[in-house]
Amino acid sequence: MCSVEELRSYLENKKADFELIKQDKPILSAKDAEGYYEVEKSAPTFILDSEDGLIACIVSISRGRLNFEEMKKKFGYTKLKMADRNKIEKITGYKVGSIPPIGHELPCIFDDKLLNFNYVYAGTGDELITLKINPNDIKRLNKVISCLS
Repeated sequence: MCSVEELRSYLENKKADFELIKQDKPILSAKDAEGYYEVEKSAPTFILDSEDGLIACIVSISRGRLNFEEMKKKFGYTKLKMADRNKIEKITGYKVGSIPPIGHELPCIFDDKLLNFNYVYAGTGDELITLKINPNDIKRLNKVISCLS
């Protein structure tokens, strides 16, 4: 787990196009984000459990619910489901709802729908700070193992 300052420093060093936005109340869901930014540009990071271990799945909120059966077929997994909250926090150090798309050091499934936006909004590990970032930088700075299209 990295702090918000470590995340800022990392993104600056990697010359990412980003901004950290402070808000007055925690944003843990799309509903919480209303009034702060364009919700359709949300890019939540879900942590999935597979036979290979944990995987970060960075998706466009417009995708709706993840179809695990379809994803298993597409990516060749026999086991794929949402990871247990306690396991996520123990392994990543982040609470569900505020996981950043960068800094978790997990292999990733990246949703290419995010590339339709100049910027997307994601967690930072701090419920009161949102990451506004170019989605190309999210893809560039992660170990992307598969893409949703």
